[in-house]
Amino acid sequence: MNDNEQTVRDFIDAWPRLDVAEIVGFFAEDGIYHNMMLDPVKGREALTGFIGGFVNGWSDVKWELLNIASAGNLVFAERVDCMTVGGKPVALPCCGVFEMEAGKIKVWRDYFDLATFTSAAA
Repeated sequence: MNDNEQTVRDFIDAWPRLDVAEIVGFFAEDGIYHNMMLDPVKGREALTGFIGGFVNGWSDVKWELLNIASAGNLVFAERVDCMTVGGKPVALPCCGVFEMEAGKIKVWRDYFDLATFTSAAA
């Protein structure tokens, strides 16, 4: 396992604590988070608002890492993100692609079916 892969593992392990500052701290100052069906969010200030906005109603968070692979500055992480949203359990299959730079997340692209999330949380 390389350092980039360990950073992504630590990032995934941080989500259950729902500490937005901790989560955003894994990103480079100009880091980008791109949920592929939405516009990318760039920079720690914007990331703090964006991530803080959607985790506000979450509880009982556990992200199950199914597979992880890394090569150079790329890390691929297949997961099932489990959480309770507004009192309803959600299990969301995802695949994240992380571009790393100097031990931080430079770009995170997350691929998932938004309808799976919205129908479970509705």
